[in-house]
Amino acid sequence: MQSGQGAGNVILMLKTVWAGTAAALFAVFLSGCTAPERVERPNVLLILTDDQGYGDLGAHGNPVIKTPALDRFYSESIRLTNFHVSPTCSPTRAALMTGRYTNATGAWHTIMGRSLMNIEEITMAECFRASGYRTGIFGKWHLGDNYPFRPQDRGFDEVLIHGGGGVWQTPDYFGNDYTDDTYLHNGRYEKYQGFCTDVWFASAIEFMRKAEAEGRPFFCYLPTNAPHGPMWAPEKYAALYKGVEGLEQPGFYGMITNIDDNFARLWDFLSQSGLEENTIVIFMTDNGTAAGEKVFNAGMRGKKGSPYEGGHRAPFFIRWPAGGLTGPRDIDTLAAHIDVLPTLIDLCGLTRPDGPEMHGRSLRPLLYQEQVDWPDRVIVTDSQRMEHIKRWRRTAVMTQRWRLVNPTIDGDPERLELYDIQADPAQERDVAAEHPEVVERLKQAYDEWWKLTSVRADQYSRIQLGGLENPMRLTAHDWHGDGALKIWNQRWIRRGPAVNGWWAVSVRRAGRFRFELRRWPKEVDLPIRAPYEDKEPNREKTPGRAIDAVKARLKIGDFDETIPVKPEDKAAVFELELPAGPARLETWFYGASGEERGAYYVYVERL
Repeated sequence: MQSGQGAGNVILMLKTVWAGTAAALFAVFLSGCTAPERVERPNVLLILTDDQGYGDLGAHGNPVIKTPALDRFYSESIRLTNFHVSPTCSPTRAALMTGRYTNATGAWHTIMGRSLMNIEEITMAECFRASGYRTGIFGKWHLGDNYPFRPQDRGFDEVLIHGGGGVWQTPDYFGNDYTDDTYLHNGRYEKYQGFCTDVWFASAIEFMRKAEAEGRPFFCYLPTNAPHGPMWAPEKYAALYKGVEGLEQPGFYGMITNIDDNFARLWDFLSQSGLEENTIVIFMTDNGTAAGEKVFNAGMRGKKGSPYEGGHRAPFFIRWPAGGLTGPRDIDTLAAHIDVLPTLIDLCGLTRPDGPEMHGRSLRPLLYQEQVDWPDRVIVTDSQRMEHIKRWRRTAVMTQRWRLVNPTIDGDPERLELYDIQADPAQERDVAAEHPEVVERLKQAYDEWWKLTSVRADQYSRIQLGGLENPMRLTAHDWHGDGALKIWNQRWIRRGPAVNGWWAVSVRRAGRFRFELRRWPKEVDLPIRAPYEDKEPNREKTPGRAIDAVKARLKIGDFDETIPVKPEDKAAVFELELPAGPARLETWFYGASGEERGAYYVYVERL
């Protein structure tokens, strides 16, 4: 790993001191604690909730929310109180999985084909698998729904997930509404009973139980989609928060309390199974609060998506009794999501396959209060919710004392604000004019960070046709172009807007391919022109609009053909020969009046 100096000290990194093997034992040197000098390799349970902010916990002072199990875990853990993530979903997940800054992985947005993490990246799951661990994910992946970006392509043995960035988004099974839904289990759709969060936790517990029975250490990644919108909590949980001033959607807090109840059940399992002592348990969230800032925001400015502290400061609790990591103890040193993988490599003695260098730093010395040189760092986070990244867009350049913030979406360099976060944690007073030397130093640090992280700015993470996923389903969620903004969830699919986009693909092997262009996904089994009605009650009430489509067009490489669409057609089908290599895939449905839109779903099979 590499490290910078001075203004170039944008990221500080330590060499991983453990080469890591699959050996059953490894040394853990603990200064001033009573844990044994040698322990078996620990299990790891990483819980990541979605859109729950720093202030959405009772332990952090929220006077309304009920989170007794997490509050107890907080009281027994080491807490990083100055821990930062990206301001939105996929970017945090990419940095967490790789130990690298989000933009460098290619996954800087949540849609537009920019939530797909470049195939050269090495994931946390690949590190654990290479070290002899059983690996499992339960819940939200949001780093690609097609090969080679799926979790089973990136190091996970056991996979139970919904599609896209949440239950009910475009890539998800159509009609899912958080309860009694159909999810992808190891690549196949299966029906599950119960609320989504309950399903994730129950399945994670079963995975850990089986790994223990096999005598294998496990890495269990439990990223819930809750409390991300739509905020459809079970009624008994939503009812707890009806009438709370400032909380427009009671389901937001309701889903957090449901997570807490599930965490209590999970903790009972760890305790009763004997796994508690030697399991590293981490609880964290993926960005600032989505809906709780008007109730309690822990004194911070901003919410999800913001470059201010409330957009990216997140809880991070870690506990490992056998390794001497218990609390309560707070660590206020600046840290971030990019540090989690280096830290786990260090704590668990993992082997990391060859790949791009990590940007994070192992936090082991802080966790064990070791006397090491720990210079002040510069960490950068930004919100690039667009197809092509832009300098300074909604950016925060952070040190232990300072925050250099650009709140603009156009990245206007004249709009830089400076806050002394220690004297002004609410970021109410811009002191840029008083400290021009600090502004200049942090601007230089940002320039170096940008050079480091913009290496994939002009690249596409290409979905591979005719590979290990065959047949495959593409969705408009991954369109490039602004059309994806109007088609990223099933409410928009039902509305049927006249928008379009294109997919960045690569043909893995030359051959003959079949393309089916559809307005509705296969599970709906309706003609292109037909309206949609739910066959059973659904929490999404938007009617499924019929569209006028008389012709369909497919364009990929040198192929460009148009065929008629008959009233009974469920798909417009094309068969063609394709050479290997990168391509741009585009589709159209044309109406009799001239209205045109893309095919929201395209099924591709190499014959």
